[in-house]
Amino acid sequence: MTSFRFPLQKVLDWRGTQLELEEARFKQQLMAVADLDRARAELEATGIKAENQVRGWSSLAGGDLAALGSFRLDVKQKESEIARRRVTCQKSLETQQGVMLEARRGCRLLERLKDRRLAEWTSARDHELEELASESFLAKWGT
Repeated sequence: MTSFRFPLQKVLDWRGTQLELEEARFKQQLMAVADLDRARAELEATGIKAENQVRGWSSLAGGDLAALGSFRLDVKQKESEIARRRVTCQKSLETQQGVMLEARRGCRLLERLKDRRLAEWTSARDHELEELASESFLAKWGT
């Protein structure tokens, strides 16, 4: 009997490569969201630190308060920009997750088909070996 050969092996390999690529893209998107979260947290910490420093000063001038107000506005504007970018990035992440899951389904489907075909081939091979053994036994017994 011939050895097992899955006729769709090249397709399975291609789907596996496609799955790896989509998983890598998903991880990149996930890292982009995490980077934006980290940037927002750093910006927030910077704003809190600056405000606490100014509050700790013993004498405050009007210019200091004006500068702090401008700084707060700048921080809020940057936080809004980061939030906007995060929403866009999150949508891309969700889209990429769908693409990755679809690639995973396609790959798993072919893997299950391969397993089923291998089980069928193994069963047929075992049956053929059983028949050969029976014929061999009968041939020996008959002589």
